[in-house]
Amino acid sequence: MTAAVETDTTVIKALRKLRMPATQRNRELGLLVFAIIVSTVAVLLVQLGTRDEIDPTFLSYCGWLAGLSLALHIVTRICARDADPFVLPIATLLTGIGVAMIYRLDIAEDRVGWSSLGFRQLVWAAIAIAGAILIVIFLRNYRVLFRYTYVFGLSGILLLLLPFVPGLGIEAGADVWVSVAGVFSFQPGELAKICLAIFFAGYLVRTREALTSVGTRFLGITWPHARQLGPLLIVWGVSLGIIVLQRDLGTGILIFGMFIAMLYVATGKASWAILGVLLAVAGALAASQVLPYVASRFSNWLDAFNPDYINGSSFQLVSGIFGLAHGGLIGTGWGLGRPDLTPLAHNDYILPSLGEELGLVGVFAILALYMVFVSRGIRIGIAGQDDFGKLLATGLSFTLALQVFIMVGGVTRLIPLTGLTMPFLAAGGSSLIANFLIIAILLRISDAVRSRPRVVIG
Repeated sequence: MTAAVETDTTVIKALRKLRMPATQRNRELGLLVFAIIVSTVAVLLVQLGTRDEIDPTFLSYCGWLAGLSLALHIVTRICARDADPFVLPIATLLTGIGVAMIYRLDIAEDRVGWSSLGFRQLVWAAIAIAGAILIVIFLRNYRVLFRYTYVFGLSGILLLLLPFVPGLGIEAGADVWVSVAGVFSFQPGELAKICLAIFFAGYLVRTREALTSVGTRFLGITWPHARQLGPLLIVWGVSLGIIVLQRDLGTGILIFGMFIAMLYVATGKASWAILGVLLAVAGALAASQVLPYVASRFSNWLDAFNPDYINGSSFQLVSGIFGLAHGGLIGTGWGLGRPDLTPLAHNDYILPSLGEELGLVGVFAILALYMVFVSRGIRIGIAGQDDFGKLLATGLSFTLALQVFIMVGGVTRLIPLTGLTMPFLAAGGSSLIANFLIIAILLRISDAVRSRPRVVIG
């Protein structure tokens, strides 16, 4: 009798295990359909608000994007049945809202055809989703990335150096763009951050014991020995090199912040995070005193409403703040504001553009989507017992969170503005491709965490 009960219990557990992946994927499908509907309604409202008519051509282009998102869902259902069901719908919804806003700015500035940034964004989104599909299909075991830790580290450094190669680099403010055959341009730093995240995760798994050895106890915190500070100082130096040589404050801060977060997760020592923050503050203050372009960003931030700045360097910042104020609580409505008055409203300042037409409520909803996305990514890392996957998922999620914080803080004058973009929302193919590659990696890690929770890399 006891054996029969045990057999029945085993069968019930097995059936539940079989149903669980289907439940997760059905939940993902429902959320994905909702995201597609919201994105489509946003485009329709833009057309009605600006032209009082519906343009089926652009809607058909959006249909292709929806089809590719569903294709990624089908691939995930087949290849990664246990993957997290929230990350793909959230990314699709944010991308759709961004496309709608960029399309609205195209209408305001009479951009059509290939010059239309909304159409280009759809093309880049299609390429990004196709890349994510390939990663989900062929990266069957993300742990193989651990074997190539130093290869990814070297690749990340080479990608950062690409803008300095004669014939490739483009002079566009910061030295972060490269051009391929003069046909299209991209930011190699977006892919570099993924390569460096893989490198940091693999490196910290290998050296964690040395970094967590006993240090000096002071003020209730165990501080590392001086000889253990080498990796932290090296990454700090690389970040400062990016700021000095490439004139790219945002990427330098992003890479250093990513390393500090992963170092804290790997060691569990608050002292590493405190030292990282102190080094970041010291580097920022030193750069503001030595580098003119960093000093100008600080001046614009501290004295944005000075009449001398409003008519020049702080015009963009002040215009964005006025746009947010004009939106108020519920916004002017899709297509009924004037976000095109702010320079680079489709890129650096897409959040104030959305804030003007969707209001404070819409901005909070968008930030809530980012919050859920990041929390799911960190949950993926914490739930697993694989050290490499834990560090990689946490590092990638924190990087996206830090990027959002830097951009939101910059456009709202909480911190100085840097040259980053809002993930998924802002126009730009490099960022979109990199972010969907992160989606694919998180899907693969979450699938492995749920299906093989006890596998550990030594």
